[in-house]
Amino acid sequence: MASANPFKSILKALEKPDGGEFGNYYSLPALNDPRIDKLPYSIRILLESAIRNCDEFQVKSKDVEKILDWENTSPKQVEIPFKPARVLLQDFTGVPAVVDLACMRDAMNNLGGDSHKINPLVPVDLVIDHSVQVDVARSENAVQANMELEFQRNKERFAFLKWGSNAFDNMLVVPPGSGIVHQVNLEYLARVVFNTNGVLYPDSVVGTDSHTTMIDGLGVAGWGVGGIEAEATMLGQPMSMVLPGVVGFKLTGKLRDGMTATDLVLTVTQMLRKHGVVGKFVEFHGEGMRELSLADRATIANMSPEYGATMGFFPVDHVTLQYLKLTGRSDETVSMIEAYLRANKMFVDYSEPESKTVYSSNLELNLEDVEPCVSGPKRPHDRVPLKEMKADWHSCLDNRVGFKGFAVAKEAQSKVVEFDFNGTPAQLRHGDVVIAAITSCTNTSNPSVMLGAALVAKKACELGLEVKPWIKTSLAPGSGVVTKYLAKSGLQKYLNQLGFSIVGYGCTTCIGNSGDIHEAVASAIVDNDLVASAVLSGNRNFEGRVHPLTRANYLASPPLVVAYALAGTVDIDFETEPLGTGKDGKQIFFMDIWPSNKEVAEVVQASVLPDMFKATYEAITKGNDMWNQLSVATGTLYEWDPKSTYIHEPPYFKGMTMSPPGPHGVKDAYCLLNFGDSITTDHISPAGSIHKDSPAAKYLMERGVDRRDFNSYGSRRGNDEIMARGTFANIRIVNKHLKGEVGPKTVHIPSGEKLSVFDAAMKYRNEGRDTVILAGAEYGSGSSRDWAAKGPMLLGVKAVISKSFERIHRSNLVGMGIIPLCFKTGEDAETLGLTGQELYTIELPNNVSEIKPGQDVTVITNNGKSFTCTLRFDTEVELEYFNHGGILQYVIRNLIKQ
Repeated sequence: MASANPFKSILKALEKPDGGEFGNYYSLPALNDPRIDKLPYSIRILLESAIRNCDEFQVKSKDVEKILDWENTSPKQVEIPFKPARVLLQDFTGVPAVVDLACMRDAMNNLGGDSHKINPLVPVDLVIDHSVQVDVARSENAVQANMELEFQRNKERFAFLKWGSNAFDNMLVVPPGSGIVHQVNLEYLARVVFNTNGVLYPDSVVGTDSHTTMIDGLGVAGWGVGGIEAEATMLGQPMSMVLPGVVGFKLTGKLRDGMTATDLVLTVTQMLRKHGVVGKFVEFHGEGMRELSLADRATIANMSPEYGATMGFFPVDHVTLQYLKLTGRSDETVSMIEAYLRANKMFVDYSEPESKTVYSSNLELNLEDVEPCVSGPKRPHDRVPLKEMKADWHSCLDNRVGFKGFAVAKEAQSKVVEFDFNGTPAQLRHGDVVIAAITSCTNTSNPSVMLGAALVAKKACELGLEVKPWIKTSLAPGSGVVTKYLAKSGLQKYLNQLGFSIVGYGCTTCIGNSGDIHEAVASAIVDNDLVASAVLSGNRNFEGRVHPLTRANYLASPPLVVAYALAGTVDIDFETEPLGTGKDGKQIFFMDIWPSNKEVAEVVQASVLPDMFKATYEAITKGNDMWNQLSVATGTLYEWDPKSTYIHEPPYFKGMTMSPPGPHGVKDAYCLLNFGDSITTDHISPAGSIHKDSPAAKYLMERGVDRRDFNSYGSRRGNDEIMARGTFANIRIVNKHLKGEVGPKTVHIPSGEKLSVFDAAMKYRNEGRDTVILAGAEYGSGSSRDWAAKGPMLLGVKAVISKSFERIHRSNLVGMGIIPLCFKTGEDAETLGLTGQELYTIELPNNVSEIKPGQDVTVITNNGKSFTCTLRFDTEVELEYFNHGGILQYVIRNLIKQ
């Protein structure tokens, strides 16, 4: 059990420059260990957390030593515990987290405990960015209209989160309409350094969105995790993580005139993808850092998931401090942050010689080598220099279908499709732009590219250029601050004139919330098999994500989005071909509308002011009319509505007693699904639209929900009945039971019936049968989705046997009481002759003390085969979770004992 912190002797007082103390802190220099000076700054944050939280149970002295010896231990894939300073929730993922907290309170109450003990132990920031569906565009009233539609669709979900903000301590809920979660985090929520009860420590955060990494640009260590990990962290449990390697990325020089942060980030993304940084931290350093604004850094950090890293980290320096002052943090707070980080060797001063930091590997980029570019047409790391775009586009038309190909026959590539648009003759060709979106997340934290786009619009309007009316244009800022500085600059009117009206504050095009394109345009594309294009300033352009009818999707800077909207096509060479004809009949070229760095810097300097940030975020505490008018219950226990199709009480704690159930083996279980390699959490977890023929659709229709009101799985994450029905419902899933057929079905082995996965699972359950899953390598790779573990548990899956697991997904399975097993090296279902038709028995000791992390376990089948697997409970803490039936049950019982 836990004991006193063995590092109390290095707890020191931090003095203020003018006398007095800021508080106490665990001093890394006081360890007198020369290895600290060589540690990457990101690893120093892990070290400080381990020291501060060391209790010889959840965090042990040997864990501190592993981190101190990072140079030698990181190549060995050792596991360490990490306790982040706070948790960040986005509303889609926040709903199930609050549902689980509400259920835990009920369970605590039923067991005779103090239900109020179920409260986050670390600060939880929940931002309702409400993922704006762009129903209304090209209208100056778009914000209000889209907001009203969002409240109509999601009123119940919003009301539930408002109840949670009142019912739980230590939880801040930012109302809808305030901005996207990552930008609100950057501009307002981030502490950089905490001062809690007189103890100072670095801000660090895990969030339920993969782009939580944007905060790394502010020197706050943060990355995305699944909901189960986030909930456990909220309740004081450590995260189990592999001590990562750190790639040092040195920046030199300065960006040339006309280059944007987006050009830089797309270059960095391509370099890091090629280098290979999956599961690693990337830490930026070098004299080129002086030339990068905080917003530029945040743009690069945001795209960590696209280049595959856990973090893209920028240590705190003077640029960070300037940004904190710009965004309204007090002088006292900024002074404390600088004093603490300097005292604890976590501050970079570029006026001093560069430190002797050691990295696992190294990359270098001279900023002068960055050139204008886009990425696409289907992946964020397929960078295309702007000067090569036309040639690259034509090669994509020629190439066979793939990431860089559409296989359009030569004779069809110049096809011109005539159609009628609101009574006006119109034309479409391959490559024509039908969606142009300045969308939130990657770029809208960055005034230079946002105001750069507005300057492009101004020049274009003055020269008489227009955007074709059938192109769906939109502007979705990441926060209200953007609106304020666009208004201050006087440039918003030019964006409006070109159709880039503000549609809302939240995720839009990047996650597929583009809304419908005009029916005539859609018909022209479908009827003629056109490869239509979207150009967006987001970070994800995977096929089918932006819009079902845009097969080519390019990531570009906001100014380039405007330029391509004006051109109306991606099939253009900006150096030699005009964008269009101006009002005086002259041809207008790209360089005629492109602003210089000096022009952009001047308008940024004049338009982006600290008062804007203060005013925007003061409004958060006041809410807005629609939010404030939501009527919610006031009790600390939630009143579940059995008729609700959005918020439903899940069965995780039904029948729970104070005595842990103990370890459970598996007896004569059928194989529900038999997979090969690379089954991702996108395959497993419910996502996207609810198909009209799916079990989830049937459930909704039985409850009187019209098809047009199905909404998405994301919006219904608070209802386990729908999410269980959507588990393994991906239309691209390949299950060996189906012998080559692709789709969300399986075979009920005793009867031979082909059923939906949900229906088969329920049939097994009704027959009193457990199930297991067989899988190949990298099971559960991709985003760390909590429903990828919750869903299988609700379907009755007791174990997953695979060649290997993605780290977070394995942890999530453990958290939901599912046994993770790995085949021995060189073995898999195929080499062992397993067909998936067998019955599987996994025998485990009845006493958890007789089980050891990583021990061998024998699996026996009913046809006489047996094989040995590695039991992937990797720590003693994980064994405790399994003994209790899951991580949340473990937390409840421990809280009652206290």
